[in-house]
Amino acid sequence: MGLLSKIFGKKNVEEREGEPDLVYVANEDERMNWAIEKANLTLWYFEDSLENPKPEQAYFSIKVKIIDGDKGEHIWLIDPHFDGEGNLYGTVGNEPVDVNTVKLNQKIGIERDLISDWMIIEGGKLIGGYTIRAIREGIPANEQPAFDQSIGLYIDEGVDYFKINRDTPEGAILSLEEAYSNKDIDAAIDCKDFYEEARNMLGGINIELDEEIIEKTADILKLSFIKSIEEHGFPDFTQIKNAFPERQKVSETNWIITEICWYPDNGKSFQQLNTYKSSNGWKVLGPVSTKPGDGDQQKD
Repeated sequence: MGLLSKIFGKKNVEEREGEPDLVYVANEDERMNWAIEKANLTLWYFEDSLENPKPEQAYFSIKVKIIDGDKGEHIWLIDPHFDGEGNLYGTVGNEPVDVNTVKLNQKIGIERDLISDWMIIEGGKLIGGYTIRAIREGIPANEQPAFDQSIGLYIDEGVDYFKINRDTPEGAILSLEEAYSNKDIDAAIDCKDFYEEARNMLGGINIELDEEIIEKTADILKLSFIKSIEEHGFPDFTQIKNAFPERQKVSETNWIITEICWYPDNGKSFQQLNTYKSSNGWKVLGPVSTKPGDGDQQKD
């Protein structure tokens, strides 16, 4: 049985002797919507890898939404490639259930705005596969090992490849970490918004805020940030892998981002970071909290 048949066969069922079949269904909920958005925000890594594959990258597949009248179904394509205009071509890799416009093993072309996921098997691990992860997270914990076994893949928290820029909250965090690794204090400061951090911090204190108090607090936060780096040095993120499993919306301009970091010594840390959408892109505020983990570390 092929990999896609294991993941999304016609019934998406795992048969167990003497027990009811386990059926996995992709819920159209907030988790799945975030998975699709995340796949599109990191699609550049799939495209770059497809064009220049690494030796450890053994498998490429991409998921698209097929429309059939008033019906729609997300289908995996194998042997994918893009033309010069960014349109996608590939071979239908799993048997459609709800649509009749395509069939298994059919070669098709489709516009890139219908892409809903991508996956690479890299060094034996799943990279991407965000909708697969969303389905897994939506089933009871005691059934997840059976799900993993049915797919035949090692599924961890993953490694995410957001672009290092301030177009997204995750990209802003990566930009700050890059500034740390480059030992560039000006770039690090540019990734922060001390005024908004001060306003956010003071908002939790029962005092009357005015502009002067916010600006003075922002100055203190900036000086403290610089002093900490001068005394303790820059954190080094050059060998760290990152994943961003969750976003929590506070407002249209304020998101709390959960980040997981893996360190060269196999340590792992979890942190939640406040981010703010300013007039010139996303900025990183202070950490919200940390969760215990192997090699747990606090940063930013």
